[in-house]
Amino acid sequence: MIITVTLNPSVDRTVDLSQPLQRGEVQRASGTRQDPGGKGVNISRALAASGEETVALAPGDSSDPLFTGLDAAGVRYENVPIGAAIRSNITITEPDGTTTKINEPGPPVDEDTVERIVERIVRRGPGASWLVCAGSVPPGPAPDVYAVLAARVKGALGAAAPLLALDTSGAPLFEALAPGLPVLPDVIKPNGFELAESLGRTDGAAFEADPKAAAEAARELVARGVGAVLCTLGGNGAVLVTAEGAWHAVHEPVTVRSTVGAGDSALTGYLVASQRGDSPSECLRQAVAHGSAAASLPGTQMPTVAQTRPEAVHVTDLSLPPLALAAGSAADDAAASSPAGPATAPQAHEPAAAAAPTSPRTAGDPSGPAPTDPRS
Repeated sequence: MIITVTLNPSVDRTVDLSQPLQRGEVQRASGTRQDPGGKGVNISRALAASGEETVALAPGDSSDPLFTGLDAAGVRYENVPIGAAIRSNITITEPDGTTTKINEPGPPVDEDTVERIVERIVRRGPGASWLVCAGSVPPGPAPDVYAVLAARVKGALGAAAPLLALDTSGAPLFEALAPGLPVLPDVIKPNGFELAESLGRTDGAAFEADPKAAAEAARELVARGVGAVLCTLGGNGAVLVTAEGAWHAVHEPVTVRSTVGAGDSALTGYLVASQRGDSPSECLRQAVAHGSAAASLPGTQMPTVAQTRPEAVHVTDLSLPPLALAAGSAADDAAASSPAGPATAPQAHEPAAAAAPTSPRTAGDPSGPAPTDPRS
């Protein structure tokens, strides 16, 4: 089982235009859709769509459209009531694949709400293989909330704690990777700009354009103790760096419908392959296959494993030498860990049936995981 935590979930509304966006003009939409959103929520949706066991933890009232949408999609969740409406995020897509995203800040989340989420993680953690902390931090919690949450879970569960995946940006990412922390992530999923940001650098555009440069930078985080860095590079695919080596992968061209959620889907693919016991290069292959499949779907629709085409992903060994790691680092621990079996969750909202899978889309334009990978 994979637990996801989304502190700042959303209801994602997508508006499709048949013509390029014209600022200051009135335009008619060619289509609209609404999906439960937020990075962790998206990952749980993608996992559930592929038949993987998952539970999404998020603040919000059960009557909110976010949770009624998860019910309709067949996704298990546990909500922590906050007495406020979940934010809405608006995405505008143009015919050439250009995506414009407007994100609301989200309702405040207090310390008690975070504590109740931690309690739910600790209760479910011994039966989980991965804990995924993903997305922006809402008003209220300190920037180090993910670092504190990870330390609390590890302190409570010890060796029974699930592996930790982190997908965030800005100060929360920087704080979660600070040297000397008792717990570092087993995998992080930045894009090139966020990778640079996590290292206090400003050359993210160079990383997006040069996979080997991105891999060499990611090695700095692995040397610090991060288990693996899965860095998405837009149309240039993605790189994966572990203590054992580094790989680059790119997908054959696909027609891009919406880039929103493609990065979330890439991390989903990595987690699915990891649970199967795949090698690092094959985990990267499935990550890029998932990310590209998501980019070919409208809105924040999540692909199933059956909709991905791992055979269309080309993986290259970047031939970087292995890193020597100190015993006890996150990377060292991750290499020795095996995912735990599933556990029941009596307090979760259980769907009556899984959502029906959607149809694959056709291939055409260049892609990879999301070119802009906006935070949600």
